[in-house]
Amino acid sequence: MAHVSLPHDAKAGPTKPEVRAVLASKLDLGPTDHFVEVGSCTGAVTIDAARRAGAVTALERKPERLEVTEQNLAANDTDAEVRLREAEAPEGLPDDADALFLGGSRNYEAVLDHAVETGIDRVVMNVSRLEVAGAATEAFRERDLLAEVIQFQVSHGYELAGATSFDSENPVYMLVGSASDDVAADGGSVAGATDSGAADDGGDR
Repeated sequence: MAHVSLPHDAKAGPTKPEVRAVLASKLDLGPTDHFVEVGSCTGAVTIDAARRAGAVTALERKPERLEVTEQNLAANDTDAEVRLREAEAPEGLPDDADALFLGGSRNYEAVLDHAVETGIDRVVMNVSRLEVAGAATEAFRERDLLAEVIQFQVSHGYELAGATSFDSENPVYMLVGSASDDVAADGGSVAGATDSGAADDGGDR
């Protein structure tokens, strides 16, 4: 995965590279996709997506964070058309998105309703708190969005007394789903269907 440069600080941690790698595999963005991000913050996910998708719309409700997104975006090479919007979702969400990422839990149920109404093909949400993950899983399930829930934790090694020990980061809960009719309720593709490509809760973005 290409390096993402984040020279400007949004006073909130960016989504870690390992988490972004899993996210990229679930979003499976292609050059014809329109990707939408709710809560761009540092712009780490925005930048990754702008190297894979054809168009990117990034929403951020805090103007100072949106400015950081813009500055970090300018510090990286990207190919997609990127639109930055100061808005609190679901306001500002486009109706033609192919993939949607929620980096936090603010207004997430209204955002999921929008995903269902507009038939977004890939929906991914990252959560860092167990209670929110449980509630969000039910929200996905109630809307027939849920394909899978993943929990993973990354540890980084460091030298300790001439040997290697590890520091563990907080677990990440990743909810993956689709509002497309081409995806079955269990997350599998419907037979014969054509696959188009496939916060404030403390979570990283």
